Amino acid sequence: MSDRTWTIGELAEEFDTTLRTIRFYEDRGLLSPERRGSTRIFHDRDRVRLQLILRGKRLGFTLDEIAHVINMYDETPGERGQLAFLIADIGKRREALWAKRRDLEEALAELDDLEERCRTDLERLNESR
Repeated sequence: MSDRTWTIGELAEEFDTTLRTIRFYEDRGLLSPERRGSTRIFHDRDRVRLQLILRGKRLGFTLDEIAHVINMYDETPGERGQLAFLIADIGKRREALWAKRRDLEEALAELDDLEERCRTDLERLNESR
């Protein structure tokens, strides 16, 4: 890891998020920047954790689930347990997304069918004038 540090503004800009979001994650205990007076100093660990939090949110994890996964790294069985947990969870999430995708495809097909029937009926009504 590097000795580089970041301000809250630098992290917000880098990850295209808001200061408020980063403060919220800090309040939830997901980030723990160093304090120098009222200034937050973020280290590499915080930067990596923020990256994981934002990725988890994009993938549909709740903040509690994200905290659980991130905290597993520092607990027994550590990274091995964390990775095994994620692999199992990814499979479940993938199946749920495939099911949603099938539902969306079916709904879109039904809309296409309905639209075609409406157009046909409208054309028939226009011709009968």
